[in-house]
Amino acid sequence: MAEHSPRKLAVILHADVVGSTTLVQKNETLAHERIQESFRRFSKTIESYGGTAHEIRGDALVAGFGRVSDSVCAAIAFQLENSNFNTTLEDDIRPRVRIGIAMGEVVVADNTVTGECVVLAQRLEQIAEPGGVCIQGAAYETVPKRLPFSYETLGEQTLKGFEEPVKAYEITLKAGEAVPAPESVSRSEKLALKTPDKPSIAVLAFTNMSGDPEQEYFSDGLTEDIITALTHWRSFPVIARNSSFAYKDKPVDIIRVGQELQARYLLEGSVRKGADRVRISAQLIDAVSSHHIWAERYDRELADVFEVQDEIVQRITATVTPELVKAEVKRSTSKRPEDLDAWDYWLRGMAQIRERTPAANAKARELFKKAIAIQHDYSDAYAGIARSHNHDASHQSAEYRMETAKQAMNAAREAVKYDGTSSRAHHELSTAYQWLNRHDDALAEVKIAVDLNPNDAVGLHALGNKSDLAGEPDGISFMEKAQRLNPEDAQLHSHLTFLARAYLNAGAHDDAIDRARQAIRRSPEYAPAYYILAIALGRVGRRDEARRELSKCDVLHPGFVESRRNWQPYVNPESNEKLRAGLRQLEI
Repeated sequence: MAEHSPRKLAVILHADVVGSTTLVQKNETLAHERIQESFRRFSKTIESYGGTAHEIRGDALVAGFGRVSDSVCAAIAFQLENSNFNTTLEDDIRPRVRIGIAMGEVVVADNTVTGECVVLAQRLEQIAEPGGVCIQGAAYETVPKRLPFSYETLGEQTLKGFEEPVKAYEITLKAGEAVPAPESVSRSEKLALKTPDKPSIAVLAFTNMSGDPEQEYFSDGLTEDIITALTHWRSFPVIARNSSFAYKDKPVDIIRVGQELQARYLLEGSVRKGADRVRISAQLIDAVSSHHIWAERYDRELADVFEVQDEIVQRITATVTPELVKAEVKRSTSKRPEDLDAWDYWLRGMAQIRERTPAANAKARELFKKAIAIQHDYSDAYAGIARSHNHDASHQSAEYRMETAKQAMNAAREAVKYDGTSSRAHHELSTAYQWLNRHDDALAEVKIAVDLNPNDAVGLHALGNKSDLAGEPDGISFMEKAQRLNPEDAQLHSHLTFLARAYLNAGAHDDAIDRARQAIRRSPEYAPAYYILAIALGRVGRRDEARRELSKCDVLHPGFVESRRNWQPYVNPESNEKLRAGLRQLEI
């Protein structure tokens, strides 16, 4: 797959809902539903005229066409249909749309179109009347005069962001006429503005705000290390250092830089050092909309400058990629089924995986298989199938668990075969081996996963958990580091529970109680946390309290305590005996 998309000449349609804020203030839920419904109808109209609705965000829509005439017909047809539709509504939540059309060069990536032409279409839309269509003069000149439209000149318009005035026209349908029906459009024409490529991220040189040119080495070194660390994730292409550093010490226009680097996301930041302290700020930005996705500030003592630099790099890279995936999942949900590519199916599959239910796992497998049907060697999709089976194994009885784990192992092996440098693939293979009681293989695979991506908090936690189960002494330290790297992990409650069990195994009962209570605060309905808490309380003689906590397990998950009567998660029999002894002290 090509890493970048070339510039293309295209016709861009930009639309938004007039007075959307007022509509939302009247009835937020209904307004959002009506706005999205209007854009779904508009997208169908755009598709029928050979266009592609590239992006729907909030109250705006961006679409691309190969011909101006098709964009004009789609715009007028929708405005007429939308006007008629609004008259059928009994309330005043009636989205009215205004539309701008422009022609020029664009860059297309991950089904998002960017370029000066997109901005121009937006500016023209802003001067259109509610329910109206405004077109750039240069585009107007290409519309066949045989079409049944009237054009009223709006003169030379001074538009924000454009030095030269732009001639504009308002378009309406001639009285008594009908909008021409869509012509037959070939599949290749419809795909002209589409690309299945993954979006890229560029890391701009962090700004040295210390007032000391000699401190430049620190900010540059931090940036370079972040670039290197992000490449370990392999989920997104990372723009090379030489390209992103070209903007060092220059004013940055986010949209322009994103277009020039062909990067969907930008990470920028600043460094301020003074005496023995440093403050580092970082922010992740959508380079198309300029919206901030994530931001964080780090204040540190500079006892060891390289230790601080390593810590900040780890914290930033552990957070940025999961945030990018969440942003891409959200973007993918706005696409129509016929527009989905392998990347979209993977994103949607991962969204299902996070539900952690058998039904969602089954749906995820369907989506991952669709990704593989498009790209047969898609390692991440095979890893996704493996993860879905691994999640299923945690819900099943021992009788079915082994078969499910074998399916996970087979899928994970395919993932490793197609990309042996994927930490995700080795991680899932490790988990499958763990379910199959192949503990040495499980530990070996998870060590490979962490070597490939040392800043993945999930991988670090898995290494810590499996190290503890295997009897290796570093398990707790790996899990604690994972907590520090990503303290807002959605699965933190389960990770804290595993950590509590590790402290219990180490005889650190107070720490075990503390981590189990943290897990319960994060997820009060997670039965395993109460189970570990009860054992730890029993070990320190707080038996009445322990029994109360244990009773909650069966309330939350009927039969849970009985299902763990012969629980033996550890390789070392003595460690398993510690768990059973804690339960015996509760006289169950």
